[in-house]
Amino acid sequence: MNALDIDYVRSQFPALGSGYAYLDNAGGSAVLKPVADRITDYLLNSAVQLGASYSESVDAGARVMQARESVAQLINARYPEECVMGGSTTHLLQILCRAIAPSIHPGDEIIVTNCDHEANIGPWVRLCEERGATLRVWAVNAQSMDLELADLDALLSDKTRYVAMTHASNILGSVNPVAEVARRVHAVGGKVCVDAVAYAPHRLVDVQASGADYYVFSFYKTFGPHFAVLWGQREALLELPSLNHFFIGQEVIPYKLQPGNLNYELSYGCIGISDYLIDIGRRLGASGSERQLMQAAFDAFEVQEDLLAETLLAFLRETEGVRIIGKSRVTDGDRVPTISFVVEGIQSEAIVRRVDNHRMGIRFGDFYARRLIEQLGLTPYGGVVRVSIAHYNSVDELNRLVEHLARAITELRPS
Repeated sequence: MNALDIDYVRSQFPALGSGYAYLDNAGGSAVLKPVADRITDYLLNSAVQLGASYSESVDAGARVMQARESVAQLINARYPEECVMGGSTTHLLQILCRAIAPSIHPGDEIIVTNCDHEANIGPWVRLCEERGATLRVWAVNAQSMDLELADLDALLSDKTRYVAMTHASNILGSVNPVAEVARRVHAVGGKVCVDAVAYAPHRLVDVQASGADYYVFSFYKTFGPHFAVLWGQREALLELPSLNHFFIGQEVIPYKLQPGNLNYELSYGCIGISDYLIDIGRRLGASGSERQLMQAAFDAFEVQEDLLAETLLAFLRETEGVRIIGKSRVTDGDRVPTISFVVEGIQSEAIVRRVDNHRMGIRFGDFYARRLIEQLGLTPYGGVVRVSIAHYNSVDELNRLVEHLARAITELRPS
């Protein structure tokens, strides 16, 4: 296998050409040129209404179906119609909970974590409030900073209807064992909904291997446009009522869960993500199916990201007064390069604003994981400093970041 050509990789993301070190990738990644090219192509050549008999409409419809098939391949869905498309993960989870609502009754129990983005907590909380169900919280262990399976076991019962969890935390960076969680939840008759927004940019998604019943993430965190996909097991989707017009029946998936339909040009643009991954796989010297080429690309991305993450983590481990929020080392696949920390006696905002001056984009706050930030006692710091790395970041960028962080911490530290 060839090494990852980081210069070629960076050339595929035009925004990186400015020299700005973009390390806020968990908030939204850089966009691939092949994605933008496909969006432009669709708008200029296929922007007609779908569903008509004239050739341009037929061709445009075929492009939108091609996009759905591409997304299905990217996530390893069994059927393209299992892919419900929408504007964001937040939007799609609201849609899902609205569709689930009629099946929830008093006495039912729903489990959420306290480390998810609010997008995968709030809708379930409201669902419980509106339907009289009981909400249970699977909390991160304060010592291990993990979601412990033993704690989940204590919450599960034959009343459990759904468990909503994250595949990777957007604060802790930890990768959670969703397949094992799904096995335990299914054993008591429940279903699992997984938010993979912080996971999908770093690992090749495989919804079938996940064991989940519903699985959702946003493409704008995964090198694409501001768009998202909610995958559901076909059988689970068919159980849900239609949220579309009265004449769109319960059997019409995914359209019954896409009121107003999907964005055609953005869905077509998402094909560019797969184009890129397959291209990288071939350049690495991989062979096999297109999914195997994508896997080779993500394997190479993980090597690059681990190198960059350890550069930062090593600095943080060695700096007095720094508390890393999450795993302090790169280990065997159980963390993504989303790294959060606080510094004793210093507001997180102050550190970030010092770094801002050096054309480096990092961020401070709670990142819509406010429940976790509050439980960990991090509110007095103004939240965490978060550095979120992507495979297209360079060693030079991380070395520069470490230099500027060291200077900022030294200058801001109380005397």
